This record gives sequence, structure tokens and C-alpha cells, in this order.
Amino acid sequence: MRVRLFQGPLKAGTPAENLEHMAEVAARQEGGLLVSPEMFLSGYNIGREAAARLAEPVDGPSARRAAMIARATGTALLYGYPERGEDGQVYNAAILIDRTGRTLLNYRKCHLFTDLDRAMFQPGPAHAPVVELDGIRVGVLICYDVEFPEAVRALALEGAQLVAVPTALMQPYDVIARTIVPARAIENQVFIAYANHCGREGELDYCGLSCVVGPEGQDLARAGRGEEVVGAEIDLAILDRSRPLYTYLADRRPELYAPLAHGDPA
Repeated sequence: MRVRLFQGPLKAGTPAENLEHMAEVAARQEGGLLVSPEMFLSGYNIGREAAARLAEPVDGPSARRAAMIARATGTALLYGYPERGEDGQVYNAAILIDRTGRTLLNYRKCHLFTDLDRAMFQPGPAHAPVVELDGIRVGVLICYDVEFPEAVRALALEGAQLVAVPTALMQPYDVIARTIVPARAIENQVFIAYANHCGREGELDYCGLSCVVGPEGQDLARAGRGEEVVGAEIDLAILDRSRPLYTYLADRRPELYAPLAHGDPA
């Protein structure tokens, strides 16, 4: 399966325009999966009032338009948006739509990043299930989630082969894209597709550096700082070659790790 990452500066507060931009990119995709950044529809650094105003239900008008784009282009789509839950709360969410326009999953970000996230969103209650897309088992996280080893490990233990991550990584956190994301890939023996913003939004300077990383920790695709679409093939033969060499999943000793679920920072 071909995965492409759309790294672009988006116009805050304009979901319809951002969807049309995504449609243009998807039309050049020729199938596979197109991953767009965190809060793609609305912009990320928009504040509580705008997040609440722009929030939509999982089956809202933007999702219906995205499903039309997926069907028209034969391309699966994963993008971030502000979700208005059934409980009335606003969540930082990402929706995965297959090439037929069917919603495969909707994930709500679990680990909220500082007051920037907490001012706008409620935390998600749990990670989303792993789903199958074009023969690949896919899990989804959002931005800060991937920086927690437990989050990626949980998806790997559920059988994920690809972890797709819409993100909004800003300066000065280049180390996340350059070092932490490859580490997560190798320690969990998964591919990671990490799609970031670029440019400036309010006081935030986004890092760019979107990447597809393989299970041997190698970059299969890496963007620079500006607007770009990069991609790579998710070849399961690489996993077959890699997992006998990097046996972290097989060599785990879960009985030693119980305190991790309950321990507090010193």
C-alpha cells in the first residue's frame, strides 16, 4: 500500500477550503492512503471558541464531503478535525475513511499537550481499535500520543503493522520527528506515517519533517520544512525481514511491568 503525507500550511477556520485542497492532493495520489495533519480541517492553534464553533460530529458535513473525495479519487483518507461528541464535548479527533467512503475508525486524542490542548478539548477515553486497510493492519494516534511508549506498544500488541499519526509538531521539538518517531517504529516493529503541518500559526512555528519510517528505524520518506507531499510503499516483506532481528515484542516480560500502570512520577 502506498502512503502519502500531506505537509502543508492550512488556512485556519476554513474546513471547506482545506477539504478542497485535500481533494486536489488526493486526485494526484492514485490510490493508497493520504494522511493529513492534526486538526487539518480547522487549524490547530485556534483557541477554545473557534474549536467549539467549528466542531462537527463524526458523520458531519465535512466527513460526508471527505467520503465523496475518497470515492472519487479511490484514495483512503486520514485527517484531523475538532469533533463534537454525542456528549456535547469537543475532542481533538482523527477520522480514517477508506477508498469506498466508509469510515473505518474515529480516534480521539488521549494525551493532551499542555494548556494549548486542554483549553480546547476533552481527552479521549481510549485508543481506537486496529483496523484493516488494503491488507495492512492500521492503528491511529495523534501527535503527543506517539511520544508515549505505551500508546504505540498497545497498538503493536493488537497487531498493528502501520501506525498513522496526524500531528502538529512545533519548534523546538525537532527531536520528536527525527529521533523519537524512528525509535517507536523500531521498538514496536511497525511502520509509522507521521504527517505534520508547516509554516506559522499564531505563535507556533511548525517543524515540518513529516516522515514515513520503517521497522528498522530507517526513513522511507522525509519532508523538509515547507509545503510538500511525500510518500512510501508499506511493504510487509520488510516486517518479515525485520522482526526476527528486532525481537522486542517476543522478548517482553509483562509480569515486570505492572507498576507502570499505577506508578506516579517521583
